[in-house]
Amino acid sequence: MLWAQTPTNTIIIGIAIVIVIFISLAIMLILFNFLRLYVQAWLTGAHVKLIHMIRMKLCNVDYGLVVKQKIALVNAGVEIQTQQIEEHVLARGNIQRVSMAVIAAKKAGMSLSWQAAAAIDLAGRDVYDAVRCSVNPKVIDCPDPSKGKQTLDGVCRNGIQLRARARVTVRTKLERLVGGATEETIIARVGEGIVKAIGTAEDHSMVLANPNLISQAVLRNALDSQTAFEIVSIDVAEIDVGQNVGANLQAEQAAADLRVAQANAEKRRALAVAQAQENMAKVEENRALVLQAESEIPRAIANAIQNGRLGVMDYYNLKNLQADTQMRSSIAGSAGVGIPIATDRAEKPPQAN
Repeated sequence: MLWAQTPTNTIIIGIAIVIVIFISLAIMLILFNFLRLYVQAWLTGAHVKLIHMIRMKLCNVDYGLVVKQKIALVNAGVEIQTQQIEEHVLARGNIQRVSMAVIAAKKAGMSLSWQAAAAIDLAGRDVYDAVRCSVNPKVIDCPDPSKGKQTLDGVCRNGIQLRARARVTVRTKLERLVGGATEETIIARVGEGIVKAIGTAEDHSMVLANPNLISQAVLRNALDSQTAFEIVSIDVAEIDVGQNVGANLQAEQAAADLRVAQANAEKRRALAVAQAQENMAKVEENRALVLQAESEIPRAIANAIQNGRLGVMDYYNLKNLQADTQMRSSIAGSAGVGIPIATDRAEKPPQAN
């Protein structure tokens, strides 16, 4: 009794009461935040326990966002545990996009569980955009104008070039979204199919009259296999006539053949000129041999006369024959090549012994 009545004890008791009041107020404020979310979850049927909120607070998880997303999911008719949402937050997933995707799939009558949506989100895909594309099919331009090419160019069998532009309507396949090929693969395959369809056409007028032939030929190739999309339709938005590639190729081939023929003709001409020069050289060589042989005739005649094998009259008869032959050659206009020419002064006949 004496201890309780001292002024010091009174001050200590007052300070303790103040501290208790502040702690109580802080606890009430904290509990009020939890209590508000708890009541909100209880009224909406989400049923999030206070102990779970406190645990999420200690784990540095935005418990308010988790509770709100669970309320939205439960009100949409999706059965889910609070721990599943918490695990996706701890895995650094986007619970808002996943919740929106699961709710949209539920309302559209599609089968998409929270686990599948969370896996797609953690894989780096936009699961909400995928669900929207599955509900509302997306239109893809082929070719992609952002890549700089405006048309797909193909050449029919008659050599006429056609330039086409198509629009592909696709729908997302959620079960193949993880690991499936993207839009670029669809654009590449459709472009290849259109070029192939144009190339197999016999006449360009048939394609211009019925562009649906291209769409039917492309759709038969199952271009959406191993992709995250299902091709709903392929529509040829535009088709124009380009160049006459066949005629251009033929003209270029003809020009190339002409250049080859000219080169061959020039080669033959050069060979003929070289051969002619060789023949002229051979003629001059043979003429030199003839002149050399002719230069031996007078010496042989002199030796024959000196040795008595040729008489004087025989020699003069030979001179007359040469003169007569030279005259006939002159009259005929020939040069008389190969005929020995008589000297200006007559040789003296050898004297008999």
